[in-house]
Amino acid sequence: MEQTLLSLGHGYSAAFLAQRLSPKGWRIAGTTRDPDKFHEFHAQGITPLLWDREAILPWLENASHVLVSAGPTEDGDPALALLKPDILAQATRLDWVGYLSTTGVYGDAQGDWVDESAPLTPATERGRRRVRAEAAWSSIPDLPLHIFRLAGIYGPGRGPFAKVRDGTARRIIKPGQVFSRIHVEDIAQVLEASMMHPKPGTAYNLCDDDPAPPQDVILHAATLLGVDAPPEMPFDDAELSPMARSFYAESKRVRNDRIKSDLGVTLKYPDYRAGLAAILAQEQVKQ
Repeated sequence: MEQTLLSLGHGYSAAFLAQRLSPKGWRIAGTTRDPDKFHEFHAQGITPLLWDREAILPWLENASHVLVSAGPTEDGDPALALLKPDILAQATRLDWVGYLSTTGVYGDAQGDWVDESAPLTPATERGRRRVRAEAAWSSIPDLPLHIFRLAGIYGPGRGPFAKVRDGTARRIIKPGQVFSRIHVEDIAQVLEASMMHPKPGTAYNLCDDDPAPPQDVILHAATLLGVDAPPEMPFDDAELSPMARSFYAESKRVRNDRIKSDLGVTLKYPDYRAGLAAILAQEQVKQ
């Protein structure tokens, strides 16, 4: 049977999953609100769909797998707002549904470790929206739902190198602050592993093995580039946007044991050092 993925809110992480699936014969359609992106989708071998029920419904009715990347707004989950009755109708027929959430649902652990059993106590409005969205998707009867809680995403074209190069990177010091992160290629391999071995109702943390202070990542990026690192700046003195400041409201180390024990995943980039080195090597090959 031909396998078909419908990617709702097809973005950065979903594109890397598509790169893994397309050579294996998958049919893939992705949604976008921007018709100017259609040519990018075609170039990736993906059928582009406008964010419109009539455009999406034929693919939903024939999809074996659905990936939901579209984030919630103050009005709730956009995919459910557009398609909930249709998703309800297709729930028992689908093989797998993946919802991309965030480790922000755990809130602040003051630097301690959390796993998937930790209470969902988000400290930010973004995190609260994600908790509500997870609950909304989980409430759909018989939906083969898998929730993926992503740490900070980095990868080709998304990481510290550009800011270090243009001089906008900052080493903001907040004592005790640690973040977990995940390379986008590891996100893609975890999603594929779950699609091959579905366990509906399971939540997975997607992060690497080495939670680290953000200033350490900037320092390492500068070292790899052979440039001076930006000076350290106390958090209390930093002028930050509300969005940026909200990231510093939470400090935690996220465990990833479940993706290894349940899905047999071996991370390609188990820490930011390996991930940043690979990104830089890829850049150099393209030059």
